[in-house]
Parts: sequence; C-alpha cells; structure tokens
Amino acid sequence: MSRVTASDASFDAIVVGVGSMGGAALNELAARGLRGLGIESFAPGHDRGSAHGGSRIVRQAYFEGEEYVPLLRRAYEGWRRLEESSGRDLLTLCGGINIGDRASSTFAGSLAAARAHGLEHEVLDAAEIRSRFPTMDPPDDALGLYEAAAGFVRPEETTIANAEVAVRHGATLRTGERVRSWRATPGGGVEVTTDAATYGADRLVVTPGAWVPDILADLGLPIVVERQVFYWFAPDTARVPSAAWSHEQHPVYIEETHGNGQVYGFPLTDGPDGGFKLAFFRHGRPTSADDLDRVVTEDEVAAMRVRAVQLFPDLTGPLLRAAACMYSTTPDEHFVVGPHPEHPQVSIACGFSGHGFKFVPVIGEALADLVVDGRTDLPIGLFDPTREALRRPAGA
Repeated sequence: MSRVTASDASFDAIVVGVGSMGGAALNELAARGLRGLGIESFAPGHDRGSAHGGSRIVRQAYFEGEEYVPLLRRAYEGWRRLEESSGRDLLTLCGGINIGDRASSTFAGSLAAARAHGLEHEVLDAAEIRSRFPTMDPPDDALGLYEAAAGFVRPEETTIANAEVAVRHGATLRTGERVRSWRATPGGGVEVTTDAATYGADRLVVTPGAWVPDILADLGLPIVVERQVFYWFAPDTARVPSAAWSHEQHPVYIEETHGNGQVYGFPLTDGPDGGFKLAFFRHGRPTSADDLDRVVTEDEVAAMRVRAVQLFPDLTGPLLRAAACMYSTTPDEHFVVGPHPEHPQVSIACGFSGHGFKFVPVIGEALADLVVDGRTDLPIGLFDPTREALRRPAGA
C-alpha cells in the first residue's frame, strides 16, 4: 500500500464519499480554491447507494418542517448554478401536488409551510384534482396543495455534474477505492486509509450515505438503513392519453389519505417506454449497504399495484422495471450535518432519511463553510449531530 501524507499531497480537505452530498461539497470546496481530494468506492452516478433511479422530487411547501424552506430556496439557486456550470439538464419544474385529507401531514403540513413562507400555491378539492389531472381519482374528501415551483431533479446526472465540475476546478478524484479507516492526527489534521493508499489533509468531510454505520462507527449514530423499492408501470392510455401522464402536463405527487400509506412519484419523464414511477415512502425493511437485496418480489409488485390504482385507476399496464435503493433514517427523520463532536477538523453529513436529495447544493455549501470557517450562517441547527434525538437507540 502506498502512503501519501498531507505534505506530499498538499490537500486542504478530503471528502469521503463522492455521491450526492459529498460531490456537492467537493465541488464547492474546489470552487473556493481549496485543494480537495474526493474518494469514492464506485464512480459518480453509480446505482449501489441512494442516488439513482432517474428522478428525485424537489418542492418547497415542505410538510416535513417549515424550518427547511429557507434551505430549499437556497438549494434551488444552487441547482440552477450547477446546471449552468456543468451544461447538464438537471432540474425540471413540472409542478407538484400533495394530496391528503384535511388532517393529514401530507396536505396540512404542506399548506402550513406554504402559508408561513408566502409560497405560491393553490388548494384544490377532489373534483378540481380530477379535472386538472385526469390520471388521478382521489377520495371525495381529499384536498391537494398544488405548487407550480415543484418538480424533479436527476440524481445520476447531478452526482456526475458535481464531480466533473469539481475536477475542472482542480479537485482530485479517486474512484474504485474503498475507505477502510480515518483518524484525526495529533497536529490537528486527518489521515484517511483506503484499500489502495493512505492520504493526509488539514480537514475531512465524511458523507458516507448508507455506509454510515461503518465509516462513522465511532459516533454510534442511531441511523437505520432501510431497503426501498421504486416501480415503473405502464399506464393504460385508452381513457387518458399518454400526453396526460407526461411531465409536460402531469405533476410530481405525494398522497396519503385517511392513513392509507404515503406514496409518491413522478410523471413520464423519459417517454412512455420509461414508465410511470412511484413508490411507498418508508415501507422498507432494515438492511446494510453491502447486503442490499436487489431482487423485487412478485408480492412487492402486487402490493404496489393495489395501492397505485387507488389514486391512478388507469395505471394497470405491465411493470416495466423495479429497482431497490436505500434510505438512511434518523429517529426524528431530520438530517445529521455539522462538525464531528470530538474532532472539529472533521465535518459530517448523513442520515438524510429519504428526503434529502433536493438539498444537495445547499448541503454542499454548508459543508464547505464548515471546512473553511468552522461555522456556517445557513440554518442547519436542526441537524446538529449532538441533538437529543440522536442519543436514543435506533427505532426508539
């Protein structure tokens, strides 16, 4: 094994895990003129973790918490900057609708966030939802919050874009190297050992995704890695033509009415052959990053189809494909972003709990702030690694 010390390599910062958040951090650090090294086990845009499947929802009327909205506004700015700097098509604002009964968090929480932050929105009743979006048939007492500024981003393209732009700005990228350990060094720096070499730097950013139990084992974070499945079905277009299922006419969506189990999904984003994508939210089982079962069973497909036709009665065509990925979920379902409690030269970002991808640009910015200044003005206090909710056992 070769050894590269901080003085040899002259790295200001190492980023462990150049996926969604790590790629954004590496890009931001490089843009600020720092000499960054990114270490990734696979390659940007890979399908082995949590940032694949072709699409992720972006929205601002955030039922998960009004506190997220300022970060989302900042993230939207970052998405456009990344598109411009990379030349890649990343963000499509096709609109989004959150549907539920009046008391459901899906609807009521979205409405509260929209009102608290003055976000443009419409409230539609069930008849109005059916009229505007004929693919949908929600319960008669359902309500929908429609947000024109919602849509989707492309995760694989995003991770590739961040890595490409970071390298263009001078970052070094090592792919196909698995991190075996890291440590804070006595002089206030860090050392990272992979299966190929040992690297040194002044600062470290750890963005391990579903590998958090391995890479940040010292913190004992109560994060559960969950297996999740996406499904792509072909709609029956006899009653509702294929154009009505496409992102030119159809929004992204989230729905839970009277406790029927939250589902979310996307319009046709890659033509009819790409399929109409949807999934249960937090309907998976515990797993580990290296043991993810990627085989989707007939029973799983049948359960998804039963739920799908409750909202989309014409989503009766064949399953085109299905894919498994992973959520890394904290007990309070908020992220973990901040300085390592024991090592101020180390910043961490993990536990994105199935709703973090839309924040990629702003998390990258926050991590770069922590590296450069040891603090950030971005409102990330909710994600404090030392908060009380992270002191409880996972699942408690």
